[in-house]
Amino acid sequence: MNPINTRTPFFPHSKSAQEAQASKSSAIMRRNSYDRVQDLNDKTSRDVNVAIPESIRDYSRIKRVVDAAPEVDNSAKIAALKAQINAGTYEPNYDAIADKMLSTEF
Repeated sequence: MNPINTRTPFFPHSKSAQEAQASKSSAIMRRNSYDRVQDLNDKTSRDVNVAIPESIRDYSRIKRVVDAAPEVDNSAKIAALKAQINAGTYEPNYDAIADKMLSTEF
C-alpha cells in the first residue's frame, strides 16, 4: 500500500514542495526538439492567416472618424421641442418629413 501525500507544498523546504519543484523541472526538460519547433513554426506561419473583410476595415475607419468628431449637444433643441409638444403648439413640417423619407429611401 502506497502512502498518499496530502500535504500541500506550502512550506518551501518540505518534502512535498521539493517533489513539486522536481516535477516542474522535469516538465521543463521535456521540450520540443529544434526540428519540431521549426516544423511547428512553419505550420503556424503558413496556416494562421487572417483576412479582414473590407467592410470591417470601413467600419473601423468610420468609427475612428466618429470618435474623433466633437460631441453634438442637442439638449436645448430637444427641450424646446418637448415644451412645444406639451403646450400643444408643435406643428410638424410634413413636406420636409416626406422629402427626408424619400431621399433616404431612394
